[in-house]
Amino acid sequence: MNHRERIDAALNHRQPDRVPVDFGATAVTGMHVSAVTRLRRAVLGDPDWRVRVVEPYQMLGELDPELRDALGIDTVSLPPRTTMFGFENRDWKPFTMFDGTEVLVAADFQTTLDENGDLLIHPEGDRSAPPSGRMPRTSFFFDSIIRQPPVDEDRLDPADNTEEFGLLDARALAYYERRIRELHEGTDAAIVLTMPGVAFGDIALVPAPWMKHPRGIRDIEEWYVSTEIRRDYVRAVFERQCEVGLRNLETLIGLLGDRVQAVFITGTDFGTQRGPFIPVETYRDLFKPYHVRVNRLIHTRSRWKTFIHSCGGVAPLIPEFIDAGFDILNPVQCSAVGMDARTLKREFGGHLTFWGGGANTQETLPFGTPEQVYREVRERIEIFGEGGGFVFDAVHNVQAQTPTENLLAMFRAIRDSHGGAQ
Repeated sequence: MNHRERIDAALNHRQPDRVPVDFGATAVTGMHVSAVTRLRRAVLGDPDWRVRVVEPYQMLGELDPELRDALGIDTVSLPPRTTMFGFENRDWKPFTMFDGTEVLVAADFQTTLDENGDLLIHPEGDRSAPPSGRMPRTSFFFDSIIRQPPVDEDRLDPADNTEEFGLLDARALAYYERRIRELHEGTDAAIVLTMPGVAFGDIALVPAPWMKHPRGIRDIEEWYVSTEIRRDYVRAVFERQCEVGLRNLETLIGLLGDRVQAVFITGTDFGTQRGPFIPVETYRDLFKPYHVRVNRLIHTRSRWKTFIHSCGGVAPLIPEFIDAGFDILNPVQCSAVGMDARTLKREFGGHLTFWGGGANTQETLPFGTPEQVYREVRERIEIFGEGGGFVFDAVHNVQAQTPTENLLAMFRAIRDSHGGAQ
């Protein structure tokens, strides 16, 4: 099988020739640029190569075609035209991370330092605008800066929380047309689209770090509170978001056609380490109706498989995700309560593709020995891989200081699981 056929088999619950692998196709299945840099040098040499930062919010590094080929990665990414900070990835320039890693960033990756030495990044590359992200000097990625005045209950307007949701313009459509042609004709990899504007309540998006002057409820705590005490307000936001999102989906389905294999719909987290973050009833009432509408349109008009990302112990919510129409669950956080790998595969493996779960990025991958990483990866492939319905990835993004020896052990285990075939 080629890469695209391998992913297609897994998504349709057929046994592929080997376990399919994704790293880098989405903003939740990638690697920090520092980790990519060290891994690339270990695998390919070339110590002067600078890795591109393709997702600046989490500082995720590009897995370029040569590295993807060397590691046996089966996917490529089709992200939105602009990044989380509102600029395009183009006209690359050198940049040095706090840890000394030399990378490439987009020309509009515009930063300043505050009095503490923390790195501040400005939306749309405009240094005259207030910064929207902060990377502490001891950190490796950005946190959103909350830019919201105190809430005035009498002046709350859902339109303020929906100003970022608009129809795809000519520049966006030209971008998608060009990129889908390049990816489909230039590779045989499975293409994973990140659909803009349909991640209802994704807390990483609420502060709108790509906007210069966001309005509405943009504070993370205030938004979570609002899902309980201002539910009508949140529902009004979702209604407008869904209306625009469905129209954009119709446009992209017509433009991209069957050249896309999977579409990342939402990264809203519904779980914690100890179980669900919200009651099942809240999901049914506030989120599920919009997920149903999005999934129904996609499944009616295309062959795309739909991808939901939710961290934590979401086992009680998985039947609801399936009923809402999702095909793919990520990141499959097996260390959380109720997320035992064998139980998940037995109970839900006929309905969902597990995209992730392959290596614990909280414990084993960053802090274990190479031998422990190897054993865990082999075990997860054995459990999840039977009969298809599994795409290997780590449990969320690989972090900056993950030992290179452990990353090499992970890819060695993947390779050994299929007898060394690439």
